[in-house]
Amino acid sequence: MPKIIFLPHKALCPDGAVVEAEQGESVLNVALKNDIHIEHACEKVCACTTCHVIIREGFDSIEEGDELEDDMLDKAWGLEPESRLSCQSIVGDEDLVVDIPKYTVNMVSENH
Repeated sequence: MPKIIFLPHKALCPDGAVVEAEQGESVLNVALKNDIHIEHACEKVCACTTCHVIIREGFDSIEEGDELEDDMLDKAWGLEPESRLSCQSIVGDEDLVVDIPKYTVNMVSENH
């Protein structure tokens, strides 16, 4: 069973975390079920960038993103070549190292 190593994030998992994941699960769902509350304003439908993560290791083991995800990522804060939306990143057969960016762009909460 693959593992996801979440690097330390000041607010979401200060000590980092190593959790087990099942193939076919999204990185976001794995995080949420392990009490790592990555924001997901669009409810996991690839319509925002709030669940943006950077896959530091294991990037090539997850399916390539589609055009819609790429368009969304263009709006993400701190975009890197290994950036993905965690709701669209499906765990394969390798361990992943995931970095949750310090900031996120949430158009819903920022427009209030």
